[in-house]
Amino acid sequence: MGDERVKAEALQILGLFQVLPRLVVFDLDYTLWPFYCECLSKRESPSLYRHAKGIMFALKEKGIDMAIASRSPTPDIAKVFIDKLEIKSMFVAQEIFSSWTHKTEHFQRIQRKTGIPYKSMLFFDDEDRNIESVSKMGVTSVLVDWDGGVNLEMFKLGLNNFAAKFAASSTNKEE
Repeated sequence: MGDERVKAEALQILGLFQVLPRLVVFDLDYTLWPFYCECLSKRESPSLYRHAKGIMFALKEKGIDMAIASRSPTPDIAKVFIDKLEIKSMFVAQEIFSSWTHKTEHFQRIQRKTGIPYKSMLFFDDEDRNIESVSKMGVTSVLVDWDGGVNLEMFKLGLNNFAAKFAASSTNKEE
């Protein structure tokens, strides 16, 4: 499925929801792309998972901001790959640094930069420990599979979980 078809389908999925996140945050390794960047050199030609770019184009068209939260030990390689893939301009924040905080520090920096509350964020990652720690901050978080990374199915699941969490918090305020 080409980027334009994925974008069209992602826009349809976005249209199903009345409540959308203000910021979607992606991990890099095995979430946006199918490798660990520390296992490659800057000279190589990276590629994204097949649905990733179309999903990002759809979010951009809808005016939903995007950011990166990566614990890569080789931020220099990750940044070169982001440039090579021509996706740098899509992100309002790029927090790429090695850390033992399971991304909580990444999200604190993203929140400070954007001013967007955690409850208005949706996060995709391939590691349970990151999902757990970031979820505790109030971020709706989705665990993606290594074999497909972020794809249309995971995208819809994330938006569904975000909408359900928003509805639950709205209901609790009315009680």
